[in-house]
Amino acid sequence: MTARALHFERRGAGPPLVLLHGFSGSARSMAGVAAALEREYETIAPDLPGHGRSVGAANAGGYRFEECVDALATTLVAAGHERAHWLGYSMGARLALACAVRHPERVASLVLLAGRAGIADTAEREARRVADGALATRLETNGIEDFVTEWLAQPLFGTLQRLGPAFMADERRARLANDPRELAASLRALGPAAQPPLFADLPRVQVPVLLVVGALDTRFVTVARDLARRLPRAEVREIADAGHAAHLEQPVAFVAAVREFLRRATGPARPASKSSVQEIAS
Repeated sequence: MTARALHFERRGAGPPLVLLHGFSGSARSMAGVAAALEREYETIAPDLPGHGRSVGAANAGGYRFEECVDALATTLVAAGHERAHWLGYSMGARLALACAVRHPERVASLVLLAGRAGIADTAEREARRVADGALATRLETNGIEDFVTEWLAQPLFGTLQRLGPAFMADERRARLANDPRELAASLRALGPAAQPPLFADLPRVQVPVLLVVGALDTRFVTVARDLARRLPRAEVREIADAGHAAHLEQPVAFVAAVREFLRRATGPARPASKSSVQEIAS
């Protein structure tokens, strides 16, 4: 059965750039990035399944990770493009990388912010599946408000607090707009444990890849450097004084790194070079 296109928001003009948000966000979570790049690129920001206006999966019995990847490829075609640059954050980064593996003809380059290729260790993957299942159950039982409080209180997002109460209130309000049953279905289907590990497929990803990570997000700094060793044409950019959500914490430095990479990625093809690591000051 052909995958259905997701709801998406479009702005700007130029080469197409798909923007994929993180878990419990929506297309509007990427509005700052879209606004910064809309004079150079046509941005296409889908609501990922179970988020925003791409809903119905919970009532329909859920979906699988691969089906979401197929839906993203279909969404790009529905937007009028055969191939695009892809930028994903966290869950969105995992999906963008999977799209490059499953639908390489749709991907011109990748920008992966706080991304990973899945969980290689079977025991670790099972433990994460159990933990995500428990969180999904709490989400269904206790409702969206308790979940959002718990989600934003994670150490992973600790550095976001520095942006102040007004920013955190906006983040909370945006996440509260999601439906708890839909988010629970999304977590079970699209969480790291539900993703088939992609490590064996990484050598086949021949497009340029920018791995962006906040320098304070030490766990994902390690992940990014490992991915750079596995991907043929990857480079790492560490954003100074930023944590997991570097696009929110240091938006100017993040957009500068993305813009510079995309300008090179849209130019003449270059031979693959050894992966590099650079730090972008805020």
